[in-house]
Parts: sequence; C-alpha cells; structure tokens
Amino acid sequence: MHNKNGLRLAVDIGGTFSDTVLVDGPGQILATAKIPTTPSNPTLGALDGAKRVQAEAGADWSSIDGFIHGTTLATNALIERRGAVVATVTTEGFRDILEIAYERRYSQYDINLVKPDLFVPRSRAFTIGGRMDAQGRELQPLVEGGVAGLAEDLAASGTEAVAICLMHAYANPTHELRLRDLLRDALPDLVISLSHEVSPEAREFDRLSTTIANAYIQPLMATYLADFQARFQREGLTCPILMMTAGGGMTTIETAARLPIRLVESGPAGGAILAARIAAETDEREVLSLDMGGTTAKLCLIDGFRPQKARKFEIARAARFIKGSGMPVRIPVIEMIEIGAGGGSLANVDRLGRLQVGPESAGSDPGPAAFAKGGTEPTVTDADVMQGLIEPGRFAEGRLAIDMEAAQVALERSVGQALGLDAARAAQGVSEIVDENMASAGRMHAVESGKDLGARMMIAFGGNGPLHATRVARRSQVDRILIPRDPGVGSAVGFLFAPVSFEIIRSCYATLEGLDLVGLNNFFDDMIAEARSVVRAGAPQGVLMQRRQAFMRYHGQGHEIEIPLPNRELEEEDIPALRRAFEDAYSRQFSRAVPGMTIEILNWVLEVSSEPRALKHPPEGAANQRAMPLGFRSILCDVSGEWREAEIHDRSQLKSGDFLSGPALIIEPQTTTFVSADFSACVDGGGNIRLTRNREEVQ
Repeated sequence: MHNKNGLRLAVDIGGTFSDTVLVDGPGQILATAKIPTTPSNPTLGALDGAKRVQAEAGADWSSIDGFIHGTTLATNALIERRGAVVATVTTEGFRDILEIAYERRYSQYDINLVKPDLFVPRSRAFTIGGRMDAQGRELQPLVEGGVAGLAEDLAASGTEAVAICLMHAYANPTHELRLRDLLRDALPDLVISLSHEVSPEAREFDRLSTTIANAYIQPLMATYLADFQARFQREGLTCPILMMTAGGGMTTIETAARLPIRLVESGPAGGAILAARIAAETDEREVLSLDMGGTTAKLCLIDGFRPQKARKFEIARAARFIKGSGMPVRIPVIEMIEIGAGGGSLANVDRLGRLQVGPESAGSDPGPAAFAKGGTEPTVTDADVMQGLIEPGRFAEGRLAIDMEAAQVALERSVGQALGLDAARAAQGVSEIVDENMASAGRMHAVESGKDLGARMMIAFGGNGPLHATRVARRSQVDRILIPRDPGVGSAVGFLFAPVSFEIIRSCYATLEGLDLVGLNNFFDDMIAEARSVVRAGAPQGVLMQRRQAFMRYHGQGHEIEIPLPNRELEEEDIPALRRAFEDAYSRQFSRAVPGMTIEILNWVLEVSSEPRALKHPPEGAANQRAMPLGFRSILCDVSGEWREAEIHDRSQLKSGDFLSGPALIIEPQTTTFVSADFSACVDGGGNIRLTRNREEVQ
C-alpha cells in the first residue's frame, strides 16, 4: 500500500464531463475518473468522481490534504445569461459609459448590427456626485446625501447586485469604499462589486464592464461555492479548497467568491499549465497545446515553458469571430483561442447545402446519438464511431454503451440525405470540417501572435484531443505530437502543478524620466501586502516568488508593451536598462524604436506565487521494440479515404521504447489515441506517446 497521507485531489467541472484526479505526495497519479457533468447541480458529479477515485486508491477523506477545483460554471453563467439583476453606479456625468463604450461599431457597414449585451439597461444606470482626479486627489467630496435616494432607486429597480465604478477609483478608492458602506447599511442584502478591487486599471469602460461581469455572477458563484464546500466538508474533507483561476494560479474559495470573474476560463487554464509543465520536462521551448473536450477545443501557444498571457478578453461575442462584439473583461488570463468544437458538437446542413459543425453541443445530456441516452442529432463523436475510431466494448471503461446503429441513423438522416452521402462518408465530412475548424483557429492565433506553428510540438489532451490530434496536426503543418499520461483528465492534472498565486495589475501614471522611486516602491509594497495575504491563505508555508512588470508606451500612444522589472525595489541605475528593454521590445514588434520620445508607464503588475513543484526529466527512451497489436479493427482511413485494418493497442501494456506505425488505435480508459496512416508512435521514458509524421508518400 502507498502512504495514505499527503494525497491531493483535483476536480475539473467541464461543460460535458467532470474530471477527477487523485495523486500522492510525490505527484504520482493514483486514480482518475471522468463522470458526465450534472448540470442541475454540478457538485453531485464532482462528489461522485471524488468517491470513485478514493475507492479505487483505497483512500479516505482524512488522507486528503490538498483539494483544487476548477469550473466552467462562471463562464457558462455569462454566456447563457444566468446571472443576477445588475445596476451600475458611476460618477455624476458619466451615466452612459456603457452606451458610449469605445465610440465605434465593431462592424462598420453592418446595417443590422447587434450590439453586445452588457447586462445593464440604461434604466438601471445610476450616478452619484463627487470626483477624484487621475492622481487620486479629491476634487469634490462624495455626495453622501444622495445615497438614500440612490438606495431607493436600486430597490425599486429590483437590483440584486450593483457594480460601483467611480472615476479614477484605481488611484484612490476612498469614495468607492465609503459608498459601499453607506449602501450596505441601507440595503443589507445587496451584493456589491467595487471596480478598484475587481480591475484597478485606467480606461473606465473596460473597468466598468469587468465589474459588471463580476457583480452579475457573484450571487450565483457565492451560493455554488458555499454549497460545494459544505457538501465536501459533510463527507469528511478537512483541508481547505483552492480554486483555479484564469491566470493559471490558485486562490482561496473566499477570494473566489469575492472576485468570481477571476474563475472564468479556469478549467482550460489547467490544461495550459499541464502543457507548459510537459514542455519544461521534455525541454521543448515552442509548443502548441490542443485541449479538446466534449463542448469546446482550446488552443494555446507556449514559449519558453510559459503559456502566452493576456490581460483582456471578450465574453459572449454577438458576432463569433469579430473583436469588439463581446463584453470586454480585463483580468490576468492565460491567452488561448477557444472554439465550439468538441465531441458533442452538433453537425447539420444549412439552407445552402453546407455542412456545419458546432458551436452548439449535445453536452452530457442527452449527449451524442451513439451514447443511447436520447440524443438524435449527429455529433463529432458519432462521426468518430461511424469511422471505426472508437472501440464500442472498451469505451469509457465499458460504463457507456455505444450504439453504432443510432450513430448511423443520425448521420444518414441529418447529413447524408441532404448531401447524397452514406453514413460513413457523412461521418468523414463531419470530421474534416471540425478538424479544419481547429487547425484554422490555431493558424490564425499563431499569425496574430507573430508566430509559426510548423516548428512546434503539439501536446494533445482532453477526452477528444488524442483522437483528433494527428488530423489537426497535419492541417496545421505540425509534425510532432505528444500525448501525456492520463490525457482524458489533462486539465485536472494541470491543476495539481499550478502554484497558489495572485496577480494584481494597478494603474499609476508616470514617465520613465520622472519616476518617483520612493513613491513607486511604496506602491509596490502595498500591492505585495495585498497579494501575499491572499497567497498565504492558500499556501501558509514555503518560499514565495515574485514577478514584477510594467506596461510602457511612447507618449501619445494608445497601447502599451509589457516589460519585465527586477524583482526588488527599483533604483536610479535601473532606468537606462528599462529604456533599453522597452526599445528592444518595441523594435521587435514594430521594426524600429523612436529616438528621443518620452516613455510613459500606465500599469504596474505584481504576481506573488508559491514555489512550483520540482520538475522531473524523464529519460527519452529510444524506440527499440515493435509493439505487438492485441487485434485489428476496420477504420475509414483519413489519409486514403478507404476502409483499412488498423492495429489495436492497449496503452497500459505499452512500455518505454515500444514503437508502432499507423493506422492504429491506442486505447485507454478515458480516451483513444488515433495514429493516422502517415504517423508512427513511440513511448518515451516518461510514459508519454510521441507521434511523428512520416513525410514520405504513404501507401
């Protein structure tokens, strides 16, 4: 028996499945489970998964001293419009920040333009007198006499949560804090979000929009998190629950309830952390991660073992691919492109006879037609079943029956009849479309980031990632793929490697020449105190790491470039080095620096995090013995378009150094790795499957 103490549990609740992973102290995976998500109460599926892994590992609640949770609930609540009734309170004269937005149309010539729904109609936009300037000096005191009338208006409008965003509150939050206290006295049940806590940055439309999103999901998430914690504690969990954040770190359940917007996209962030970790262990400096689940596919670029980061993204776009058509949210986030392409994505033929796949998904209930749970529309999984890529008897550890006939009927009825194809060709068409959707999203994301996909290794995971990896890689001109161990629950595994961290981005305008170093170092000390208190709540012991950055630009420009700062107090001697760092970064992005220009700094970043877990570097493991197949299965080959025999292998029986050639299916409990005819596979010393594309002509 293994040591019962020091076990850690990770739970990732996705749109289709909830994944659970149990590891021991050194990080060895003891058990995993993939359970259909229970949409009416997601906690139930999570509990089921937690009990299942404990039973498999012979563990109990008392032996678990680490628990990490990530969920798509916050994202889904925003997309599906299932939040609270929100009102805004802004500074007098600024009632229409939301209506004015960026003062531009996201699609210039669209007569029927649909504006993004920002949750708050003008009738619930209220104001209060008082004014700060950009340096945080009070120009007019807060009009406290207006609060009684404001409270009446809020109550009369049926408001459940309020987003307070006063001018320049990032520079001085006194008015916001005072207004919160007065409103709390008048309306004790009102949920209040303050802009200087949610997003303390200049640019009031983005700040207000982020604060509204936070207020909108705050009541729902606070209830959910309290229920989640109570149920697990009733079962016998004694350790604190830490929540995964969009920026790739962890935070306490209390911070998550106060700032739930930080949880948006927290599940996919775990996958990016896992891919970055594998990149570091295998010394791959340029990686593309592909995380394909049941509802969506997430692609992320990882350079120098760090996922690409952003500090702004959009939620619920009115026009799916057009920037500016969604709700802008300004928080630290791992940058990835997410498209509606998963195993449950629905296929149909539109009025023009075009085959479309996604973004709608059959979810876990009713799920694909092949799951025989009442689904009648064809999905990507039905197409994979029809092409012979899923072994019915061994799918999902035999817990889900696969109905081949139901998949065939669905494909013939919804796709085949309209296009004059039999079920197999219809299935091939569905796969071609969904794989091209993922590959083109990856190519576009790389081009927008000024990067090339060709030289990268793809790390594929998620329930459907290994099944589609070779097909997406070929279209992306990627030649090497790595499938990690337990890929079906990849995001949850990633949670276990994430540090406890908290990132603060705060605005404080300065020029590089006129930096007040004493004031700036005090400003950083305040941020450090705030971030440390959050991190220490989740990581009471151990060394804490720091990362500091500045967002710099030339005077008069509208956007900034991120420049690393030394992780200590700044001194006079650092200023020439910072100028050089900015000019080098500017030249890389825009081909040349501009001599003699004043450099401004608008935002300062501080991240405090616990120390990452030590890396293990697995031996490469040379390909030295051919793996013997357990049997064969007829598949529709994605290279030749003909039916042919594919080898079947059981992943648990493959050893380091085993190699095989496609077409082949490598089956494990939660997913299948499809080795296309133009790829060969080898198992490395760490138990990862390495797939390599054979460029010569495939017979």
